[in-house]
Amino acid sequence: MPDLLIELFSEEIPARMQARAAEDLKKKVTDGLVEAGLTYAGAASFSTPRRLTLAIDGLLAESPTVREERKGPKVGAPDKAIEGFLRGAGVGREDLEERDTPKGAVYFATIEKPGRPAAEIIAEVMETTIRNFPWPKSMRWGTSSLRWVRPLHSILCLLSKDEGSEVVPLEIEGITAGNTTRGHRFMAPAEFTVTGFDDYATQLKRAFVVLDPKERADAIWQDATNQAFASGLEVVEDKGLLAEVAGLVEWPVVLMGEIAEDFLGLPAEVLQTSMKEHQKFFSVKNPKTGRIERFVTVANRETADNGATILAGNQKVLSARLADAKFFWENDLRVAQSDTGMAAWTEKLSNVTFHNKLGTQAERIDRIAALAREIAPVVGADADLAEQAAKVAKADLSSEMVYEFPELQGLMGRYYAEAAGLPQAVANACELHYSPLGPSDDVPTEPVSVAVALADKIDTLTGFWAIDEKPTGSKDPFALRRAALGVIRLVLENDVRVGLQSSFEAALSVLLKRNEWSAALTEAKGLEAGLDGEELESAKKRSHEMEHQVAAVTKVSGEASENLLSFFHDRLKVFLRDQGIRHDVIDACIEMDANDDLTPLVKRARALQGFLSTEDGENLVQGFKRANNILTQAEEKDGVEYSYGADVKFAEDAAEKALFAALDGEGGAISAAIEAEDFAAAMGGLALLRAPIDAFFEAVQVNSDHDIIRRNRLNLLSDIRKACGQVADLSKIEG
Repeated sequence: MPDLLIELFSEEIPARMQARAAEDLKKKVTDGLVEAGLTYAGAASFSTPRRLTLAIDGLLAESPTVREERKGPKVGAPDKAIEGFLRGAGVGREDLEERDTPKGAVYFATIEKPGRPAAEIIAEVMETTIRNFPWPKSMRWGTSSLRWVRPLHSILCLLSKDEGSEVVPLEIEGITAGNTTRGHRFMAPAEFTVTGFDDYATQLKRAFVVLDPKERADAIWQDATNQAFASGLEVVEDKGLLAEVAGLVEWPVVLMGEIAEDFLGLPAEVLQTSMKEHQKFFSVKNPKTGRIERFVTVANRETADNGATILAGNQKVLSARLADAKFFWENDLRVAQSDTGMAAWTEKLSNVTFHNKLGTQAERIDRIAALAREIAPVVGADADLAEQAAKVAKADLSSEMVYEFPELQGLMGRYYAEAAGLPQAVANACELHYSPLGPSDDVPTEPVSVAVALADKIDTLTGFWAIDEKPTGSKDPFALRRAALGVIRLVLENDVRVGLQSSFEAALSVLLKRNEWSAALTEAKGLEAGLDGEELESAKKRSHEMEHQVAAVTKVSGEASENLLSFFHDRLKVFLRDQGIRHDVIDACIEMDANDDLTPLVKRARALQGFLSTEDGENLVQGFKRANNILTQAEEKDGVEYSYGADVKFAEDAAEKALFAALDGEGGAISAAIEAEDFAAAMGGLALLRAPIDAFFEAVQVNSDHDIIRRNRLNLLSDIRKACGQVADLSKIEG
């Protein structure tokens, strides 16, 4: 069985596209080969800045011959129908076979597709792959109609067998496939011939090209950490930067340089961000002080002076970049420490639009501050501090440093708040109020930070709900799903007890200026007193308009808060499903009262999940469903509701009396446990009902011929439903 080697050699491919392109090459080629009948044993793809490589092992030498039997029209069918079948099957009338079937004689055709050589199939698959490659961005060059991410120079396409190798005959837009490639652009640019993958990888290594991106990344990290360790320092880990740098070089040469003393006083995050974003440098810190003191850069070649010239050039460019960062930092500190402090930046945000329907950033800050003050007591925060923190939390958006490095927003706010002498809780809230940004991000725990973070996210959600800009399908341009998950995690991980519905309504009230409209209505009503004639009519008209506005605002507020709560429940289901809690369990708990208080809702769901995983839980649900089904059918048939309480004096069977006793005892215990939010105890009470319910159904026929006994037993089933319904809506449980 031959092996296949493919290399597409081009100008430099952007690092961010390489990994995906290697996988796309592998998928498109292997899918095309398999579809044509060529199976294989294994495939691996690789990428460097200048090449995409695919190696396929154990490929069939040719596709197998395929015989297919196709059923045609009935014998005696119109000629046009038969001719159409012949064209579709690619056979002549003499090739048809008549067979008897239950529906009469029918024509059958046997179609034989002979196998084809692997090279022929590979050429077709490669042409289709190259011409339709899914680059995020591509270009044409010269007079060619071919589009590629960068100009494509050569194609290596080689079938290797024990007796030798052959080039797959392939030509695309003047580029003819061959068995040659080139090494490193500067250190080994000469062309060389290869015979197979092992030979290819070995010769590339000799030509200063490391083919495997993981091998390049590992070499960079090992060399960088060794050099830092030798100086008593540590490299700041950054997996994203490591992957990017590994995609920028074919022969990584790690160099460690110095940061000028003038810049060592900059915040570590500023140094790290500036070096990463502008220069693709790794930061090297002193583990004792946490200060960034050096940098690591990765060159793409070895030099006679061991990289001294490269380092000198890099340090010169870095100094210019850091000089800018230092200028921004010092200017921002002067503003933060001035008499006006961070308020000067907040005032500038009145000229920055947050959303054309939701006003400016300054208006949004006022809303967040009002909401944070209201949330503060719920999370145990000082209301004055929460309001103060909300008013300055976004001030750094006007700073020069954040303008240059937007990813530092929040963090720089903490530095500037500390410099302005604001309380530490306020400074911390400036940094942490954006959190959590994702499912793995840390959740703030300081009360003031929690209050501002909740207020920020709730204002975002209620605002976009009020203007009907909700997420649709996979589209969520304003990251509202992430904001909802952030609220859920803030509430649950801080064990916060808050009614989301009231929080939504409070936020919407501020957003929609409901209080202002209500005050305007009151003022308009007051003006009517003492007026008459046209003035009175005009005043009444104004009052009427105000009433309509207040009604409209109230309606929007109510509908948005209800819809938003439903959205939160959907996000909660996703969040809890990832933690192994069944969707039907969550649905059963959401049906209970006060379902906008997520902390007890989730505790209830976890307790119910645990109960249902036991034998008692499974059997009790079955008993509940049996009782509920019988009761529902009887109520529909009789047109009455059996919920008036059963009387033990009408009980005839011992099992029936035992169930009365169990419901009387455990029902009260379950109610007390639910009241105390001891859901584990409530589930324990349900477990004790399992045996008497099972025994009741074993011994008693509910639909007795005696009408009084029947009604009493139906009311007893209603008591079962009520007792179980205190814990959750068990009718939502599946199975």
